[in-house]
Amino acid sequence: MVEVNIEKSWKNALRDIFEKDYFQALVKFVKQEYKEKTIFPKPQNIFRAFNLCPVDKVSVVIIGQDPYHDENQANGLAFSVNSGEKLPPSLKNIYKELELDLGKKFSDRDGDLTKWAEQGVFLINSVLTVQAHQAGSHSNRGWEQFTDDVISFLNKEKQHIVYILWGNYAKKKCDIIDRKNNLVLTSAHPSPLSASRGFFNNNFFSKANAYLRANDKNEIVW
Repeated sequence: MVEVNIEKSWKNALRDIFEKDYFQALVKFVKQEYKEKTIFPKPQNIFRAFNLCPVDKVSVVIIGQDPYHDENQANGLAFSVNSGEKLPPSLKNIYKELELDLGKKFSDRDGDLTKWAEQGVFLINSVLTVQAHQAGSHSNRGWEQFTDDVISFLNKEKQHIVYILWGNYAKKKCDIIDRKNNLVLTSAHPSPLSASRGFFNNNFFSKANAYLRANDKNEIVW
């Protein structure tokens, strides 16, 4: 079996998945890509969303597409960038929605979402690696199957999770999730190309906290 450097509870939970043929092939592909090309995020950050948010801590899942593909942006968390980096347009719109929802100023914030992850927000991209300046370059290589398997595991083993699915790519995960025992919030993607078509004024963050509160879970300090 390929040895995966990932947080202990996830390693135990996903052990069978790591042994699947598709995952073995994926690891082989990704290792070769890192040898030959510039790939983001850094290798030690591929599973950072898992490492910061152990299985028992997951209370909110936010699903992105693939990592940012410009220098010094991707840090292993969906929609997040390294501290001090310029805010990407999608993250700007996420902060704008936070302001609309919670009535507090967020637009001058740093773009590193580590504090969310540490509270139980599982910020996972559907695809966990990307070639520099080539959006979607690692799609259809096995990552989508892996993240489907991860969501399937959470759906089977945990209840009362808030799933926030922005855009059609994230919405593909809907069929995996039991809506009776979890809260699923969907909308347009926060990208400037689609945000005006249904992303704003959905109150994702207050709805998430209300659901967590109703199910005796800690609210997220957004």
